[in-house]
Amino acid sequence: MEDGIFFNQSKYIKEMLKKFGLEDSKPMKTPMSSDTKLTKDEECESIDSTKYRGMIGSLLYLTESRPDIMFSVCLCARFQEAPKTSHLEAVKRIFRYIKGTTHLGLWYPKGTGIETVVYADSDHAGDYVDRKSTSGICSFYGRLF
Repeated sequence: MEDGIFFNQSKYIKEMLKKFGLEDSKPMKTPMSSDTKLTKDEECESIDSTKYRGMIGSLLYLTESRPDIMFSVCLCARFQEAPKTSHLEAVKRIFRYIKGTTHLGLWYPKGTGIETVVYADSDHAGDYVDRKSTSGICSFYGRLF
């Protein structure tokens, strides 16, 4: 664009929704409910791990221009080894969220200095499934308001 660069993957999102048969699904306002607690869920029925991994892989590619789904996608990605129906429902909700937000992307205005700000945080033994530690970073590139 004349006044900057806008990264958007709306075409990819539409293809992805069609590929997984979710193009007619109802859009959601959030990628995951705040009270969602994913576990190994031994009681739920197992699902096809190939399809689940394909869905996760597609979403991980999308996170390049959609940092708003990063946490939810990475949480679901933890269960690729033995996915259950509860995990699939969480992934489908992410798909429903991106269906309603295909217009979102990353905007870099022209003529501004590129500034980088990075925040880091960690949670020692905070995972309630296996007590593993979690850490992460959040990077901001571009002009900060």
